Amino acid sequence: MNLNRIDVSVEDELQELQRESFSYFIHEASLENGLILDKTEKNWPASIAATGLALAAYPIGVKRGFMTRERALERTLKILRFFWNSPQGPEPDATGYRGFFYHFLDMKTGRRAWNSELSTVDTTFLLAGALTARVYFDRDTAEEIEIRTLAEELYKRADWRWMQNGGDTVTHGWTPENGFIKYRWEGYDEALLLYLLGLGSPTFPLPKSSYAAWCSTYEWKNCHGFDYLYSGPLFTHQLSHIWVDFRGIQDAYMRDKGIDYFENSRRATFVQQQYAIHNPLGFAGYRHCCWGITASDGPGPATLKVDGITRQFYDYIGRGVPYGPDDGTIAPWAVVASLPFAPEIVLEAIDHFIHEVELKAKSPYGFKTSFNPTFPDKSHNPYGWVSAWHWGLNQGPITLMIENYRTGLLWEWMRQCPYIVTGLRRAGFTGGWLDEQERQDSNDAATA
Repeated sequence: MNLNRIDVSVEDELQELQRESFSYFIHEASLENGLILDKTEKNWPASIAATGLALAAYPIGVKRGFMTRERALERTLKILRFFWNSPQGPEPDATGYRGFFYHFLDMKTGRRAWNSELSTVDTTFLLAGALTARVYFDRDTAEEIEIRTLAEELYKRADWRWMQNGGDTVTHGWTPENGFIKYRWEGYDEALLLYLLGLGSPTFPLPKSSYAAWCSTYEWKNCHGFDYLYSGPLFTHQLSHIWVDFRGIQDAYMRDKGIDYFENSRRATFVQQQYAIHNPLGFAGYRHCCWGITASDGPGPATLKVDGITRQFYDYIGRGVPYGPDDGTIAPWAVVASLPFAPEIVLEAIDHFIHEVELKAKSPYGFKTSFNPTFPDKSHNPYGWVSAWHWGLNQGPITLMIENYRTGLLWEWMRQCPYIVTGLRRAGFTGGWLDEQERQDSNDAATA
């Protein structure tokens, strides 16, 4: 970030971006059930993942003075009561089944929307948010006790074994019309948190073999001079890290490689920057301070000839590097979510997005979602096409990873979550804070 700017400090700039992003969870929430809108387009449904991010963000909002504890408590209770009391069953218009929930829900009724799937990974983020609330709301009042109880019971209700459908790894989900989705969580991605929560369950835990089976599908690659555990879209290297501090702790796979998952995400972040510097497909705008390729909105679908080159542009798709797909679309939110891993390159990119591309101008929720300088936009914006929408799944990582960069607060809270700790240990993680905590637990038991 350009430290020569005299109008605002780096700290103030991050604080303002965090506040603006957090405000999405204030203004785009249902008054009836607390569900969070997936996307700001008219008549759009709620997202259970965005709702989970809101549950994690509300305590941060209290700590930062963005909302009162009483208001956060009220909203959290509304969400948890809704999910606990909502219809669970095989009916196609239920809210969930076997402790999992449909990816998209109607904002008013809370019922399944768009014939979406019972989503294992989106339920993971919802439950992670609930467990955050369980740790934060620790007072002995009736309402805070209820939050802790509901969060724990929701987590215990998820039948992780059922979602294996007889296999070693976990399926992506299930629908009442077609049963289990054929795709499984295989290959490194955001499912790291899914397996940890599944392993930590006190009721329907995944077997340890499921984690080993998942790790066996990893791909270790060298890209742009970095050896790392490959996954293309940048968000896959970030979402599990919102809740878990992987610094200094390793599973068997990472012990063999001599790094941890935090360092792996750092390397993945630098791969993104190096890809933009090399810019193999010749897209406009890509450079050392302008990068960030991930799942995001885009200007397509369209096939156009731009400066004599036929380009294919996509709408919402999981873009990735270095193998694509890549259509010149950059997502600033994903850059911010890498702030804890590589601040020396992320801060400069944030500065570029704010002051050069002006992606916060006339935007109610911080950064606009994505932009594409190559796409010939009719608005004559010098930076090309800019997304008209905001997503809750983008605002949450900005809010939470800025906090993890500044204070590590969410990481600190989740070290106190016994289910996260159990999941890590059952997955074979050792070292760092995990070993220190185990020694402390042993000392406490010996002196009890």
